[in-house]
Amino acid sequence: MTDPDPGEHPRARERKPRRWRPQLRALHRDFGYLVVGLTFVYAVSGLAVNHIEDWDPNYTQFERTHELAAPLAEDEQEAARAVLDQLGIDEQPSDVFLYDQELEIQLEDRSLYVNGEAMTILDRGQDERRLLRLANWLHLNRGKKAWTVVADGYAVLLLFLATSGMLMLPGKKGMAGRGWVLVLAGVAIPVGYVLLSGGP
Repeated sequence: MTDPDPGEHPRARERKPRRWRPQLRALHRDFGYLVVGLTFVYAVSGLAVNHIEDWDPNYTQFERTHELAAPLAEDEQEAARAVLDQLGIDEQPSDVFLYDQELEIQLEDRSLYVNGEAMTILDRGQDERRLLRLANWLHLNRGKKAWTVVADGYAVLLLFLATSGMLMLPGKKGMAGRGWVLVLAGVAIPVGYVLLSGGP
């Protein structure tokens, strides 16, 4: 048996305890970076749909008036095509109705009301809030299928971030100190609201 080196300090031969908190902090950091994009999607969409009674989070409504460039043709399809060409709309109407000097053109996201006597076109419709509508589509899981897996994975990562956040720091800066007070305060918010509102 080989004798230990007399110049070696006894503690150097002891196995150093594994420090798990630095590894936990590294995972918390990396997973936090990973979910930044999803967090923005869900947070912005959540703010939007929370106020759905006050506004349309997917579309903006518009109403515009244009001058009719030429008198209406007697044929409703010909009259409709002339109006659409004037406005630069390349879309097949779902319905066209001409009565005397009033022409109505129904399109997918708008309706045109033409007054041949006043020579005006009333354009009513909605414009898509493209990015916000996409965020809402993802948040409400309209896509189903594969997105359900992504949403479930995101939920699991949020649970990990919440749990690891409580365990990252030791001592007074962690759960042994002010941490538990803040955790209880956060838990008290939904519990208190349910109690005060009476719940579902």
